Amino acid sequence: QVQLVESGGGLAQPGGSLRLSCVASGSIFSINAMGWYRQAPGMQRELVAIISWGGSTNYADSVKGRFTISRDNAKNTVSLQMNSLKPEDTAVYYCSAGPSRATPAYWGQGTQVTVSS
Repeated sequence: QVQLVESGGGLAQPGGSLRLSCVASGSIFSINAMGWYRQAPGMQRELVAIISWGGSTNYADSVKGRFTISRDNAKNTVSLQMNSLKPEDTAVYYCSAGPSRATPAYWGQGTQVTVSS
């Protein structure tokens, strides 16, 4: 099993920035990718950004150029720097981890991000 603990999130104004972090523990050897998904009220969970241990990334089109995902392999940590935030970025953000970018197998508890003036 893998445990994921998220931090960060909160309230930001449009155009502002927030940073999310997630630390993985447990059966780390089973993980080759970590990332972030989000779910807004009444919507399906969607991919935001994901990164493999080798550094390959995928981003949702809606966040390209505004969000940056990074990882610290030594600390089993993934971070999401969110800039130029928009109200439509408001959602619960979930950290994910899995054997590949396409197969999220573990989830964090979620952290709320609210973008509002």
